[in-house]
Amino acid sequence: MELHLCLRLHTRLPPAAPKPLPSPPLAVLPRLRTGERYDGAALRRRHARRQWSSAVRAAKAEGAQVVAVKERSVSVILLSGGQGKRMGATMPKQYLPLLGLPIALHSLKTFCQLKEVKEVVVVCDPAYKDIFEGSIVNLQIPLKFARPGKERQDSVFNGLQEIDGNSELVCVHDSARPLVSSKDVKKVLEDAAVHGAAVLGVPVKATIKEANSDSFVVKTLDRKTLWEMQTPQVMKPNLLRDGFELVKRDGLEVTDDVSIVECLKHPVYITEGSYTNIKVTTPDDLLLAERLMNE
Repeated sequence: MELHLCLRLHTRLPPAAPKPLPSPPLAVLPRLRTGERYDGAALRRRHARRQWSSAVRAAKAEGAQVVAVKERSVSVILLSGGQGKRMGATMPKQYLPLLGLPIALHSLKTFCQLKEVKEVVVVCDPAYKDIFEGSIVNLQIPLKFARPGKERQDSVFNGLQEIDGNSELVCVHDSARPLVSSKDVKKVLEDAAVHGAAVLGVPVKATIKEANSDSFVVKTLDRKTLWEMQTPQVMKPNLLRDGFELVKRDGLEVTDDVSIVECLKHPVYITEGSYTNIKVTTPDDLLLAERLMNE
């Protein structure tokens, strides 16, 4: 099977046509994960994603400028309004210290350092605004605030009302995911710019079974088609606004942000992320996050 890779080139490139990128050698498959069975189609898809990244790096090495997401074109909505009851702490989990810094500030720092980001809207209880204000030295982008809603989708809606009207993408992130990498953020931003909506995710490792109300197994789900969703979840603002109109009109409840776009029957692309992008929910998660950051 031949894989075609298309790169958009900057207009200032020399008129000479760039060398065509070679098709990936699909016979060379990635190493299987522990306990994973051979599935040629699934492995070729995963290999194709990696081959695309390699092709982009090769093009850059030859002088090509790959056009991705414009500078200062992305509005970030940082959700920091949860109560974190499962943590059993005296304050919301996102404000607990992680290596001497509140959990929520780790991802805030990551976003503020990206040239694609034009602003960050923090959705939080006003009582915690001071944790964010003045936390980033030499902050070059606006830091805005919105109040949290009753449910997650209400908090996202409140944050959406505060973003710049000229933003080309809106990026929603849980502040309880402090280990998200700038590399993964850039990947999901680029995919959303192409497809309209994209979400970070990782292939499910465990065997997943569907059960009935009496806790008996109904069936075993095909692990090869299952992904665990993470954040950021990125989409074009008009898609999110249209999705909210539909959700509010029909009284729908959704558990994540791209589900709002899914209600419009718009395709959502899954960008393969990292297993280290964990959500800190319990004390054990906090210990794991500390260990991962120390490593």
